[in-house]
Amino acid sequence: MQTTEPAIRVHGLRKAYQQLEVLKGVNFEVARGSIFALLGSNGAGKTTVVRILSTLLKADDGSATVDGFDVRSQPARVRESVSLTGQFAAVDEILTGRENLIMIAELRQVGSPGKVADDLLDRFGLTDAGRRRVGTYSGGMRRRLDIAMSFIGDPPVIFLDEPTTGLDPEARIEVWQMIQDLADAGTTVFLTTQYLEEAEKLADRIAILHQGTIIVSGTLAELRLLLPPAKAEYVERQPTLEEIFLAVIGDKKGQR
Repeated sequence: MQTTEPAIRVHGLRKAYQQLEVLKGVNFEVARGSIFALLGSNGAGKTTVVRILSTLLKADDGSATVDGFDVRSQPARVRESVSLTGQFAAVDEILTGRENLIMIAELRQVGSPGKVADDLLDRFGLTDAGRRRVGTYSGGMRRRLDIAMSFIGDPPVIFLDEPTTGLDPEARIEVWQMIQDLADAGTTVFLTTQYLEEAEKLADRIAILHQGTIIVSGTLAELRLLLPPAKAEYVERQPTLEEIFLAVIGDKKGQR
């Protein structure tokens, strides 16, 4: 049954580590089947948000729902609905690619784990490498396998925490295409990244997290309106997301 309920809804989220207040009242919503990019500098709190939404960490205050389930009171239901890929590929290098997939399918009690593994190897372009040890894989292949493992059980929401960190440009483009394919198939993708080009390329909506709060959010077109109109000389050039990000962060620093 189709619903207009957001895949993710966050209101007033707060989190502190001793005296360090990391999140100071974070609010946003993520539409189903969309790619949502959360941007921020190192230490801005992006991973903290992901850890709270995936039930790995408890917020100090505020509320959040994922796939309609409350992360505080229904953590088991949330975990059934999501998958998380962290900054580094969580694959076993001693096992083959196929064995990694079978292991996760068995842990998640998915039927016919061998068939699931073979289907995912084909879907993510890893069939030829499926029976090789993961230790022989390139960085891009490991990341593809890592995301394939996250897709076991067809979770409606996938969290990708800086999924292309450390990848070369070619591997990064491969992962971008895979993320777009997931969204095209109806999966909600929550993406954190420091690569502004990544968000510019993929995201339906973008939010910038700075000093514990969301300071701006919207589509790329909406964010471009925050800067002065482009001046037409020989060629009119729209501001890049990097220029928007730096301008917005600079404004906030100046207000401190």
